[in-house]
Amino acid sequence: MKFKNKMYGVTSLVKNFLLSFLFFFLISCNADNDLPLGSSKSKFWFAADKGYIIELNDDKNVLYNVSSAGCTILNDDFIPEELAGLRLEEVGENELLGTSDLFETEVNFVRLPDQNNHCSPDQIANTKDPKINYDYFWNIFNDYYAFFEKRNVNWTEFENLRDQVTEDNFYDIIEELVLKLKDGHVSVKDEDNDIEIESGFHNLIERLNTNLQGDLVIESIDDYWEILEIKNNIIAEKYIKEEVFQNDGGNMFWGLVTDDIGYVAIHDMEDFGTGFENEISALNEALDDLMDAIKKWGVSKLIIDVRFNGGGHGKISMDIASRFANRELPVYSYKARLGDGFTAPKTISIGPKGDFQFTGNIVLLTSPVTASAAESFVLCLKDLSYVTIVGENTKGVFSTELTHSLPNGATVVLSNEVFSDIEGTVFEVLGIGPDNEENRVPFLSTIDFIEEKDSGIDLAIEILN
Repeated sequence: MKFKNKMYGVTSLVKNFLLSFLFFFLISCNADNDLPLGSSKSKFWFAADKGYIIELNDDKNVLYNVSSAGCTILNDDFIPEELAGLRLEEVGENELLGTSDLFETEVNFVRLPDQNNHCSPDQIANTKDPKINYDYFWNIFNDYYAFFEKRNVNWTEFENLRDQVTEDNFYDIIEELVLKLKDGHVSVKDEDNDIEIESGFHNLIERLNTNLQGDLVIESIDDYWEILEIKNNIIAEKYIKEEVFQNDGGNMFWGLVTDDIGYVAIHDMEDFGTGFENEISALNEALDDLMDAIKKWGVSKLIIDVRFNGGGHGKISMDIASRFANRELPVYSYKARLGDGFTAPKTISIGPKGDFQFTGNIVLLTSPVTASAAESFVLCLKDLSYVTIVGENTKGVFSTELTHSLPNGATVVLSNEVFSDIEGTVFEVLGIGPDNEENRVPFLSTIDFIEEKDSGIDLAIEILN
């Protein structure tokens, strides 16, 4: 049987990125304390750390994004009801709290008496002028990006590049700066001009090619998919005894490696259901099936493989991790860039869920592909005494994606939040990996493909035995 592989969050060459932060937090539902849309008292609301203003009207809602450069419209006909599953609740007289069943992060809006002083109707930028668009691009990052120092980029030195910007070289200059960040959560997309610039994909390919030679070297997106498919097939055919099981969406696979060692592959942290409205219920159905199988097998040891997992939804990661938690415990915290500082950190905790939790010895396999919400999953499990990490460091991109628009209509996505483990360690850029060198094993290597083996699983079996 072949594994299905969906590398969400790794590159939008594979999947078009969403206007994620916008959609994650600006949903209305039918709870009693939800904001009555169009309330005259609360027409304008501002999230300072995200640069969002929402204007709620009786007939049509508008979503703006603001930076030091000015204001643009992100959505001029914003219809919260079309984005199911998220809530916007009025907390006190002057504050809204955005929460979601799928995302662990929250956003706070404060009520404004009127529109921002550079976001009034006659000041909204809507132009293709390359210099003005460069000003917006530079200022959006300057105001909200959280990792210039971590990624060794002196952003201020690029402010005056606007003098060199022309219509012909605009996206060439933008691409040069985006690639400097080497951040898998940074991208620029202009659908009208068929432009899509990814910051972190080339860096990922460099890491994956470290132990590959000859025809196995990844040189294109097709090479990338082909080699991952081969890797999947080796695991399914050489390591799983008898049948490989999977959930309906093909997100998770499980089977027996030995009579006492189970194997679980989690390939992404989203699309368990057919939409936001049934994502959690479909996930829990899949998890119930998985845990029933583990319990039936009676295994005392488990390999959990997130090496193919490019991320998804934070609460999906938390819910999966809860099936392997032996107690209530804080697992990580996050804060968002706000001016020259950050918002107050918020701690995220997990606890046991479901009728059965597996708390025997676990080897957790990680790779450079393991990204975003999949890294949150690693944060949830890494400090449990019965979990050992084997493989390579994860990708090192944890933040929820923040989306803004340029005056020319292009969208800009960037990292705005800092995640840290419970001791305060930030793994952005470096990622999370094994505690000792003996447990470091390349995800992709020439020798593994020649010998049709998986050195990560081999070491996991050795450790568990």
